[in-house]
Amino acid sequence: MAWSHTLGFPRIGERRELKKATEAYWAGDIDRTALEATGSELRRANWARQHAAGIDQLPVNDFSFYDHVLDMSCLVGNVPARFEHREDTVDLDTAFAMARGTRDAAACEMTKWFDTNYHYLVPEFTAGTKVFDEWAEARALGYDARPVLVGPATYLWLGKVTDDSGLDPFESGNRLAEDLIAVYQEILERLASLGADWVQLDEPILALDLSPAQRRFVEQAYARLSQVAGLRLMVATYFGELRDNLTLFAGLPVAGLHIDAVRGVAEAEALAGRVSHDTVLSLGLVDGRNVWKTDLARAQHTLTACLARRPATALAVGPSCSLLHSPICLANETALDACLMQWLAFADEKLTEIVFLANAADQRIDHDRARANERAQAARRTSVFIHDAFVQRRLAGLTASDYARRSAYPERARRQHDKLALPLFPTTTIGSFPQTQDVRRARAGYKAGRLSAQGYETFLAARIDDALALQEDIGLDMLVHGEFERNDMVEYFGEQLAGYAFTRLGWVQSYGTRYVKPPIIYGDVSRPAPMTVKWSRYAQSRTARPLKGMLTGPVTLVQWAFVRDDQPWAETVRQVALAIRDEVCDLEAAGLSAIQIDEAAFREGLPLRRDDWADYLATATAAFRLATAGVADTTQIHTHMCYSQFNDIIEAIAGMDADCISIETARSQMALLDAFAAFEYPNEIGPGVYDIHSPCVPEAAEMSALLDKATQVLAPEKLWVNPDCGLKTRGWAEVEPALRRMVEAARQLRRTHAR
Repeated sequence: MAWSHTLGFPRIGERRELKKATEAYWAGDIDRTALEATGSELRRANWARQHAAGIDQLPVNDFSFYDHVLDMSCLVGNVPARFEHREDTVDLDTAFAMARGTRDAAACEMTKWFDTNYHYLVPEFTAGTKVFDEWAEARALGYDARPVLVGPATYLWLGKVTDDSGLDPFESGNRLAEDLIAVYQEILERLASLGADWVQLDEPILALDLSPAQRRFVEQAYARLSQVAGLRLMVATYFGELRDNLTLFAGLPVAGLHIDAVRGVAEAEALAGRVSHDTVLSLGLVDGRNVWKTDLARAQHTLTACLARRPATALAVGPSCSLLHSPICLANETALDACLMQWLAFADEKLTEIVFLANAADQRIDHDRARANERAQAARRTSVFIHDAFVQRRLAGLTASDYARRSAYPERARRQHDKLALPLFPTTTIGSFPQTQDVRRARAGYKAGRLSAQGYETFLAARIDDALALQEDIGLDMLVHGEFERNDMVEYFGEQLAGYAFTRLGWVQSYGTRYVKPPIIYGDVSRPAPMTVKWSRYAQSRTARPLKGMLTGPVTLVQWAFVRDDQPWAETVRQVALAIRDEVCDLEAAGLSAIQIDEAAFREGLPLRRDDWADYLATATAAFRLATAGVADTTQIHTHMCYSQFNDIIEAIAGMDADCISIETARSQMALLDAFAAFEYPNEIGPGVYDIHSPCVPEAAEMSALLDKATQVLAPEKLWVNPDCGLKTRGWAEVEPALRRMVEAARQLRRTHAR
């Protein structure tokens, strides 16, 4: 018979118990024993709820106090030398030091886990016990459990070589690759000696474009690891299709193979026919990355097609990937609309879907559940709660002219310069100012009803007045209102857009103890009323200097949400772009001469396969142009992108046709500007001159030196002066002196490059 399993389960707790305990430990409020007790309670609760749902085989080692890739580094003893670790095993405090840094050692780099919004700690290449302890813990409780590890190929790909050797870690014969396989072999042998039957090795790298060396490494690694006696390996890949890696994957000499049968559903039947009946094929039929109920009839169709090519005894059913990326429990969401509730499935609900499908493989069908699911799917397809005829007509009526500014950039630039009359090296900020305790307290008081609407507005007006007065005193050329009314760059807008919904406890882990509640885009998106105009108009009325309106861009508003799966992603992005376009036009009508649309997620939205980049970039750039093309030539459009590599997408960035782009360049010492120079980027650029992520306040001379570097590759007339990013997370004690020095640096450059 087919069996059910999960690849991983959310570890944070229904009410963020892990965050609270971990931060209490860091603060010294609880000891290590209390922290580990919380971890044990969460693991036991997770196993219990999966077992109660009917899941046959449970994951262990999917729990982490910080990050599962960091845990893997600890397990294989890969601790950078700067942490001066001398023991045979790596303890939790060392792991936290690697994640957070110490007085003497910088934290390990953090970046996105494939194309998700989860972040991992990057391994650095130049032995722990956690997995064994958790295996014993689950076994003692009587669970059929399966240890989960990051696979060797993926682990090697995730890391970076930190010396100057230029080593390709995948090339045959290098010591790094050989040593890593040997360590994995030791880990598997120990698990086998403890009584483990199955071990899951996660290899999402198989959804990527692989080099010949990477393919050879995969073959060599599993040829050796499969020889561990008494142990069955399941290699799990997810996040995309296998495509040209299908033959490699199907031929691995392991006991089980798991595929993402949501994103890679077209490959499921082919694999079912190619993989030996001695190998268990696990179908990830339930979406582990989104919040929508599985269309059980559609999933059963895939299951039936696979059953025609292999027996049920050689099939398993699970989620597409770990449920780490899903909120935990829908039952906690008592404030969501009843219509929306019937279409959603969080981690708990996905467990029941997995069990239903595993039972269906053995012709044990819960007909009541099947009929209820069919009714929910039908209601969603036709519901007026989702579908807005006005939005659809508006999209259908778009023409090429809606995506293009009235004049080309050179003409716009001339008119904008005439209107704004800004000096050489104009100074500005990225938008937000410190969200101090009194700001957060006032917002919380207003939402809780302790502060009246009038009292809250009076408070915000005073903060805006203070921020404007300070900016004028500092000498900034283009001002911002400070965004004191905003909680988050996505949530603030989503709360005011039709088609967005927000949960009460729908937390997912971003990294460490940083959790987010992504909005749910459930229906056609529109803007019922202006979102930012009131405070932007007020701010502009209080200063004679030009002021930027601040908005979040359509790609970011979609990328950082649970997006609807009943229409193409591109359609949703266009809807959001139209909503932002309405806001842009209203800001212009309110008297603002400059409007910034932040696209922090522009690059991170890139598909995993390069063959898919062109379609994505075409959609993303078109959405930005649609959002911004409705204004006059004299209105200056800015955008901001967070720290990224731009070389391979510079043409798309130019295609956005923003009048000015600001980017994070301080940490790279302006190296990122080389891509813009090589491309001969035609529009204006604001390279960040100091790193806002650090509490250090650089001297004016340091900023001036960075600006001077910028002038070596770009024309001074095209350069703006600004921090790397928004200043929301910093304190005024850091912000004010940093901005004063930034303005002084700009003035120094003006004297050097006087017209």
